[in-house]
Amino acid sequence: MPTDTDQYLGWVALALTPGLGARMAGKLLRLFGSPEAVFNASLTALEGQRLPAAVAQAIHSRQPMSAAAKELAQAQQAGYRLVTWDEPAYPHLLREIYDPPPLLYVRGNTELLNRHGISMVGARRPTPYGNQMAERLGRDLAARGLVIVSGLARGIDARAHRGALSTPAGTTVAVLGCGIDVVYPKENRKLFEEIEQRGAIISEFPMGTFPGAQNFPIRNRVIAGMSLGVVCVEGAQYSGSLITSRLAMEFSREVFGVPGNVTQPTSFGPNQLIKQGAKLVTSWEDVVEELPTPVRAELLPVESPSAQERASLVQESLAPGERALYELLSVDQARHVDELLELSGMTSSEVLAALFDLEMKGVVRQLPGKQFLKVLL
Repeated sequence: MPTDTDQYLGWVALALTPGLGARMAGKLLRLFGSPEAVFNASLTALEGQRLPAAVAQAIHSRQPMSAAAKELAQAQQAGYRLVTWDEPAYPHLLREIYDPPPLLYVRGNTELLNRHGISMVGARRPTPYGNQMAERLGRDLAARGLVIVSGLARGIDARAHRGALSTPAGTTVAVLGCGIDVVYPKENRKLFEEIEQRGAIISEFPMGTFPGAQNFPIRNRVIAGMSLGVVCVEGAQYSGSLITSRLAMEFSREVFGVPGNVTQPTSFGPNQLIKQGAKLVTSWEDVVEELPTPVRAELLPVESPSAQERASLVQESLAPGERALYELLSVDQARHVDELLELSGMTSSEVLAALFDLEMKGVVRQLPGKQFLKVLL
């Protein structure tokens, strides 16, 4: 945080004004032009914006300024950074939504706030399948150069953050529903510290703010607004993850759903989003292919295995009978099923079953007349 904190005094004072809120603070800033102009406005001008009388009086009396000075001193001592919506470091996508927070508190790397990001949301009590998908997608998307944005809640959020951090170059941003100095939930303290070291933690709430239930819907619009898209892994019918995904639709962001077991309540959210037109996601490719072409071009390339390595990996994944038939086939000369029966020494039912499985795995192709070829990998 810069040594000269005077430039942030008015911004913090607005954030600390009781009853004001980010939306009305933003309206005043657009109208008057700066925090200083807001606090210098006449009481009549403030009341003309339909502010509650107590809020207008607090601003006119400049009462929040003393609390803001203390807040700034504490933030500077702790090493936190403040970013206002008129600074280059402020997330440019977040600035586009209809009610962006005028001020953000930041711990960690502020440069990540303007990197290409994907948000991941989901249930606090996920299924093992949901945990696995969140961690896998977080890892694979982060490995391609995308910043994973989530809310540091227990469950899917934590898994997505951990997935991003499990790859060497992976980065992640946690958006809090409490003060930047409050670790919530407590069991995520170690994860909180790891994110601060390798990513960024942000909050629009003043320091010390308790993680009240009313804060999380406010926090969710930031998760939806600062990314290119939102991936919903699991979420019940009235869950916050479903609300975040719908906010993303309102903000014209891409929305993705990981399909789930229809008998599980936590599958309602993503399955419903898919019904409504969200992109069905089973792997990182499903997400990346929906991103704008310039963004895809900027993402870090991941080294692909050679043809020989791919063939070796395929063979390792095959059952003994499948492997025997696979080794008898080539990519340029088809073999009839009768020839495969004779060469393999397997029964006809074993050969037909193995060939069917190989076709389903996409490594063998059937030609007319029961002829079979290897697929070029």
